[in-house]
Amino acid sequence: MIASDLGGIDTGNDGALAGCGPLLSNVAPVARPLRHVLFDHVRAQGGTTRAEMGRALGVSAASVSAVTSDLIADGFLRESPVAAVPDVENPRIGRGRPPVELQVAAEAYHVIGMKLGDLRHTAVLSDFAGRRIAEASMPTRPNRKSAAILIAEARALMDKLLAECGKNRRDISCVGVGMAGMVDFATGSVAWSPMLDAPSTALRGQFETALGVPTWLDNDANLLTLAELWFGGGRSKSDFAVVTIEHGVGMGLVLFNQLYRGARGVGMELGHTKVQLDGALCRCGKRGCLEAYVADYALAREAATALDQHESLSESPLALLESLFVEARGGNEAALSIFRRAGRYLALGLSNVAQMFDPEVIILSGGRMQYDYLYAREVLSEMQSMTLTGARPPARVEIHSWGDLVWAQGAVALALGALTEQLLGHSATRGSAA
Repeated sequence: MIASDLGGIDTGNDGALAGCGPLLSNVAPVARPLRHVLFDHVRAQGGTTRAEMGRALGVSAASVSAVTSDLIADGFLRESPVAAVPDVENPRIGRGRPPVELQVAAEAYHVIGMKLGDLRHTAVLSDFAGRRIAEASMPTRPNRKSAAILIAEARALMDKLLAECGKNRRDISCVGVGMAGMVDFATGSVAWSPMLDAPSTALRGQFETALGVPTWLDNDANLLTLAELWFGGGRSKSDFAVVTIEHGVGMGLVLFNQLYRGARGVGMELGHTKVQLDGALCRCGKRGCLEAYVADYALAREAATALDQHESLSESPLALLESLFVEARGGNEAALSIFRRAGRYLALGLSNVAQMFDPEVIILSGGRMQYDYLYAREVLSEMQSMTLTGARPPARVEIHSWGDLVWAQGAVALALGALTEQLLGHSATRGSAA
């Protein structure tokens, strides 16, 4: 990490931690059932004893014992002996009953996380503890398509994933699916998406019917945010924002260690905030959107002019971007100016995020993090100069260069969260204290 008065710039991810899921269980404004809190704590820690859990959460030993006994009886947790460490100075110590660690019954349920993208669809199979078992991907074309075609592609990807790991649909308890656009998580409808040729009011239900498994649908930027919250550097952070830069520009927001979607479930569309009146045409059909200056297709549009390759724009936008980056590295002033302008607009967008939400950290992620001109010190300096901070330290900016499967991993978190709420909410036994 490079620390400065501009905030930290972290070009990696936090070290790998055991378990998965948010680590801050005591910051949510709404109290959750004890049953859910204890299970989530075990999964987040990767394994823990009853005594350690009681101390960490401030819960009585009797309550921990009663609730975890129910979770074991329901098949969600299991006991595993902890190997005792011998005391060489006093060998009599440790001869009593060995401590027992509680772990998630990982093999009890399996979920699939899927990201449907402009150029490639990806999928990950995970167990109930959040451990990745298998992965698959398949190419697609960056053009608008019908819901039926998109769903058929998702089904083909699911079949490919299951075939590779020797499982079938009956082994899967839940599927999480992410895609770009205005996706209403609660209703499963999509008001607009650059991937669809028309709005869909019941897309989640169509996915569920085609896949034959309970399915949840969300915006892809929310998936990336969930990946940070469940598996990445956001696990122990109360409030942070994730800004994604790929074929579009997206944003996810975590408040109180929980994903925030807005009142109607379609908030945080940073890419479609306006940065220029009557400006460049965005793929949403409106002008002056941030992503019309920063996203892949925007930079490729500029690259086609700078490199005089208009005919190749629709065929290989990523190849154009690579050529533009090589030219910029070589000192081509036209190429450099394109990245500089994109960086200035990105600085404006990030300043607005910092000003409106005051997050602890803003995480930049996505495939375009390879183009370091977008987060050069000049960009972050301009962001801070536009942000009114007073005497407070400025928002820190971190760069996370995840692989392409991170989106699908976020969809795994989406599926695990939905499945856990359903199972624990409906399976309580003997009127436990949950």
